[in-house]
Amino acid sequence: MLNGGILRLLPGLAAGLAATMVFAHGDVVPQAVNTDTLPDVGEEWLTENPYRADKAGDEVWQQAIEIGASGYNQNCARCHGLGAVSGGLAPDVRYLEASEYGDEWYVERFQMGYTQDGITKMPAFGEILGQKAAWAIRTYVETRAEDGALDAHIDRLKEIRDQLAAGTVDNPAALRDELMVIASEAATASGAPVADSAARVAALQLTDEPASFKMAADTLTVGLSAAN
Repeated sequence: MLNGGILRLLPGLAAGLAATMVFAHGDVVPQAVNTDTLPDVGEEWLTENPYRADKAGDEVWQQAIEIGASGYNQNCARCHGLGAVSGGLAPDVRYLEASEYGDEWYVERFQMGYTQDGITKMPAFGEILGQKAAWAIRTYVETRAEDGALDAHIDRLKEIRDQLAAGTVDNPAALRDELMVIASEAATASGAPVADSAARVAALQLTDEPASFKMAADTLTVGLSAAN
């Protein structure tokens, strides 16, 4: 039984797919995703994401996000938007709930694709990309922050970004801790417990090495730009 969030999402998903997938995919060939470092999940397709942190641990979860980001950007972003933020032409899949209900819908569509009146609107990715890639992409999508998730901290994040870009960081550990506190307040659109927001990614990138300052600053620049 689908809960309210899924019921609200399905009409938009169907309509968006019907209206836009043919233009987005046309002659586009699905791109393979390297999932060698992810744990095997067996041949039979699952109905629940095996790479969530509470099931697979934080390390596997983070790895799935990174692999899923690559897979999403190669195969899904043209329809569903960079960072899974839809521009309105296709469904915003961030709102597909991070639960078994959402997983069942997602994996069926991923495997089988979508066809209308004999025309393929969305390719069947299942046999091409495989189950590990499917769940990695799912993990990435469900950890996207909801719109405005970092709005309350925009000014401070800009200050941190500028400080990092200038290389004037006296205490990287303290700055990293502050970024993680900010990140902990960012909510996901899917209801997943942790948002892999720009603040969190920047915190993970930041070390005592000066080279990491620019990397974290660039991450915040992109994240702040997307927020605006």
